[in-house]
Amino acid sequence: MNKKMDLIVKEKVEWLEQKTRDAGMKGLIVGLSGGIDSAVVANLIKRAVPDQSMAVILPISSNEKDIEDALKVAKKIDIHFEILDLTDTHQKMMRQITELPGLKTVIGSPTQKIADANLRARLRMSALYAIANAMNYLVVGTDNAAELYTGYFTKYGDGGVDLLPIADLLKRDVYNMARYLEIPESILNKDPSAGLWDGQTDEEELGISYQKIDDYLAGKDISEKDKEIIRNLHKKTQHKREMPPVP
Repeated sequence: MNKKMDLIVKEKVEWLEQKTRDAGMKGLIVGLSGGIDSAVVANLIKRAVPDQSMAVILPISSNEKDIEDALKVAKKIDIHFEILDLTDTHQKMMRQITELPGLKTVIGSPTQKIADANLRARLRMSALYAIANAMNYLVVGTDNAAELYTGYFTKYGDGGVDLLPIADLLKRDVYNMARYLEIPESILNKDPSAGLWDGQTDEEELGISYQKIDDYLAGKDISEKDKEIIRNLHKKTQHKREMPPVP
């Protein structure tokens, strides 16, 4: 297992190095959330460009435990990191949006919750690109194969990146790589969450477990009901994986 993981990590690190050179950029940057995917990606970019890698922790009314876990990773791998709290920016913008005269009567609780969550992801993306532009870095994303296939990412938010080094890995493969990279146990043992609101978990929002999505993508047998859920997620999010239509 270790020999296989040695090779996979080596290939991904070399790929990141090559993509950085091809783009004529100096380094790589990632948003560090305290979750397993960003922890793995932070490790990979640190190995790829040790002196030009950067992690940014971007709390927005975030759970303190997530911030602590993000800090654990950054300090453990000795990556240059910054903390940029976007809470005030987010709250001010949401307040201005919901107070627009034409929106007061149409924005309800469910739609406002989604708008609020997506705005968080898009503010983080904007902050990462502002820093990346100043540093001459590429923005590295953290989506895995299950998230990419089901469209479980915010369009022009966490989906707005330059490179996706683990998008070919099933969620279970990300966990295997995380163990190989000795990611802190507190991250390995927590429920996957995008941190979009208090108590939010990926699997509850998706309506299906990562295990079933991984099995589907791996060609294993799952129930017709689960297949239908996954196919519907893929179909309705196809626009996220394509450039906007042009007449």
